[in-house]
Amino acid sequence: MRRIHRTRRDWAVDLGLFLFAACFAAISSQSVPVAEDLGPGWRAADQVVGGLGCAAVLLRRRWPVQLAVVLLLAGSQAHYLTGPTMVAVFTVAATRPWKATAWVAALAFAPLPVFLWQLADMPEERAGSAVTYFALIAGSIGWGLFRRSRQQLIASLRERAELAEADAESRAERARMEAREEIAREMHDVLGHRLSLLSVHAGALEFNPGAPRAEIERAAGVMRESAHLALHDLREVIGVLRAGSGSGPAEGERPQPELADLARLVAEARAAGGRIELAGPPAGAEPPPLVGRTAYRIVQEALTNVRKHAPGAAVDVRVAGGPGDGLTVEVRNAPPPGPDRAPGTSAALGGAGAGEGTGAGGGQGLIGLAERARLAGGELTAAPAEGGFRVHAWLPWQG
Repeated sequence: MRRIHRTRRDWAVDLGLFLFAACFAAISSQSVPVAEDLGPGWRAADQVVGGLGCAAVLLRRRWPVQLAVVLLLAGSQAHYLTGPTMVAVFTVAATRPWKATAWVAALAFAPLPVFLWQLADMPEERAGSAVTYFALIAGSIGWGLFRRSRQQLIASLRERAELAEADAESRAERARMEAREEIAREMHDVLGHRLSLLSVHAGALEFNPGAPRAEIERAAGVMRESAHLALHDLREVIGVLRAGSGSGPAEGERPQPELADLARLVAEARAAGGRIELAGPPAGAEPPPLVGRTAYRIVQEALTNVRKHAPGAAVDVRVAGGPGDGLTVEVRNAPPPGPDRAPGTSAALGGAGAGEGTGAGGGQGLIGLAERARLAGGELTAAPAEGGFRVHAWLPWQG
C-alpha cells in the first residue's frame, strides 16, 4: 500500500476540509428535504452516514477518485453527504489527470437530464435543493481546476527560474573560465619571453665561461633585468587574480603593450644574440588597443619559440596594413645553423620541432595565439616553410 507522507501544512488543510464538510452538513441539515415517511432509525442512519462521509475526507489524498465515486453514489440515497462530496470532487479536479476529472464530472452530472425532465412536476423545495446541489458540485470542480492550473503555472515559473539561475551560473562559470584562460595566455606569453631570455644568457655563460668580462657583465645585466621584469609581470598576474576580493592593485600597473612596442621587443631579442630583421609597423595611425596588443603577443611568442627550438636562426618579422585593410603580421625563421641538422627537418616557431634550444614546446603557444587572434576577430596560421617555420596572422583594423 502506498504511504502518504503528510506535512504539517497537509494535515492542517485536511483537518480544515474535514471541519468544512462537517459544518456544511450541520448548517444545511435544517434545509435538506427528507421524506416524511422515514422513521427515526433511518434518520439516525442517514446522519451517521453523513458523519462517516465527513471522516472519509481524510482519505482524499490516498484514494481521491474512489472516494469521489463512492460519495457521489451514496449521495443519491443519503441526505448529508453534500459537503464531503464537494471536497472529494474538488480534490479530483485539483490533483488528478483531465481524464479522471472528466469521468467523475460525468458521474456527478449524470442525474441532471432526469432532474430537468422531472423539474416541472417536482415540488419547489426539492427542485431548489437539487439546483443548489448541482451548482455546488460545479463550483467545486471549477475551483479544483483553477487550483490545478495555478499550481501548474507556479511549477512552470519555478522551473523557469531554476533554469534561468542555472543559465546565469553557467554564464558566470564560462566568464570565469575565459578570464582564467586569458590570464594563462598572458603568463605564457610574458613569462615565457622573459625566462627564455634568461635561459639564453645563462646558457651562453655556461658554455663560454672564459668570455671577456664586459660580455659577462652585459649578460648578467640582461639576466638581472629579465628576472626583475618577470617578477614584476608575475606580481601583475597575481594582482589580477586577487582583484576579485578587492585586494589587487588598482593603480601603478604597467600599461599593456602596443604595436609601437615591437621595436623595444626586437631590441631585447637582439641583445640576447638573436638575428632579427623588423619591417614595420606602419607609421601613422595606431591600431585599436586589442589589435595592437594581439600583434605584439604574436611576435613575442614567435621570437620566444625561435630561441627555444631554433637557436641562432635568422628571423624575419613583417608587420603591414592600415585602417580598412587590416593588420598583417608575419614571422618567418630560416633553418638554424649547424652541421648536425638533418636535411628536410624544420625548426618550428610554434614549438613543434625537435628543438636544440633551451625548452621543449608542445604547441600550446600557437594554440593560445590562435585563440587570441580569434577573439580579436582575425585568424592565424602556422606551418613549416622552406626548412624553417612561418607564422602568419591577419587582424581586423577598421577605418
